[in-house]
Amino acid sequence: NCLRPVFFRDVPSSLVWETVEEPDVDFDEFVALFSKTAVKEKKQPLSDTITKSKAKQVAKLLNNKRSQAVGILMSSLHLDMKDIQHAVLNLDNNVVDMETLQALYENRAQQEELDKIEKHIKSSKDKQNAKHLDKPEQFLYQLSLIPEFSSRVFCILFQSSFSECMSSITKKINTLLRVCKVLQDNASVKKILGLVLAFGNFMNGGNRTRGQADGFSLDILPKLKDVKSNDGAKSLLSYIVAYYLRHFDEDAGKETSVFPLPEPHDLFQVSQMKFEDFQKELIRLRKDLRACTSEVEKVCKVSDENYLQPFKEKMEEFLAQAKSELETLEAQLSSTHKLFLELTMFFSVKPKAGEKEVSPNTLFSVWHEFSSDFKDQWKKENKTILKERLKAAEESFRQAKEKTSYSVKPKHASGI
Repeated sequence: NCLRPVFFRDVPSSLVWETVEEPDVDFDEFVALFSKTAVKEKKQPLSDTITKSKAKQVAKLLNNKRSQAVGILMSSLHLDMKDIQHAVLNLDNNVVDMETLQALYENRAQQEELDKIEKHIKSSKDKQNAKHLDKPEQFLYQLSLIPEFSSRVFCILFQSSFSECMSSITKKINTLLRVCKVLQDNASVKKILGLVLAFGNFMNGGNRTRGQADGFSLDILPKLKDVKSNDGAKSLLSYIVAYYLRHFDEDAGKETSVFPLPEPHDLFQVSQMKFEDFQKELIRLRKDLRACTSEVEKVCKVSDENYLQPFKEKMEEFLAQAKSELETLEAQLSSTHKLFLELTMFFSVKPKAGEKEVSPNTLFSVWHEFSSDFKDQWKKENKTILKERLKAAEESFRQAKEKTSYSVKPKHASGI
């Protein structure tokens, strides 16, 4: 039986089971889902697969620290050398994962070490009393026998890291782009700025005809919470939040109420970004892509025909796609940078001392503080409005109940 067991506890025949019949069932899909999984063969550490020399004396060609590092790696790998070769030649990371490949690549034999090992093997040939290589040396030598090991693994590792780097940069640029567009185009943001301007002008001028400013510097936004009412119970910020919710948000007090500014965590994230960091990352990726292209060409040039595929096909497909994705991302970064600079002009933000142009931190740190303060008050006011609505609903229900319970006695048919 190749299926997993279900541990039924057999019961004597009873009324229910006398009435139950097993229907005709198509078991094909069932077998595929519930068949026993093959128990994986537990492999011994790779160090145990390398024959230990019976001779007391072994050839130690690596220095102690290096020998120890390779020995630790060998003991940690429960693999066969054929598993490693299969993974490298077929770009298959089902048995040998990327982390293991990275460790193998970092610990591979350097040319100087390999020269010593090969020289020892050559000089020991046909010698009866020749010292056998120590295990770490044997391991490095066997690894070097995998066709174009270093070049192939470099390409495989780059392919994996390229996807991760591109995904990370794209996510950051998309967040930056989204925040810029919200601040520039969102009607709610402009409504809130309009309220700040209106109440600020009224406070400064005393009435609507005097002291009218056309706009204000953004650095005032985080200071609104410090302007207190006469009794100190409210701030100018809490009043503006309440006014916005009660006059401009139809969903105030409901779960459908949408926060009108960019989220504080998004603003904090973009305030930490630097365009020069993005540029450095993309330059590094382009440099590594060129190096990978060179290694692929090298492998294709020197590889035995038997080991050329699937490496050649898969890598050439990856390189073409990577080049296209990188060009797209570079164009997206350029357009986002342009939009950001337009936004700084839109809000009349000037570079700080020592800055060639306004940095994301200069613009967004102000918005981050304001959005955080605004959200705190927005949550409180929404709760207040919800309580008011519940109270009004309860009062309306009470009045309706009283109305239905109040009854007028009908007049007598005679009218008396």
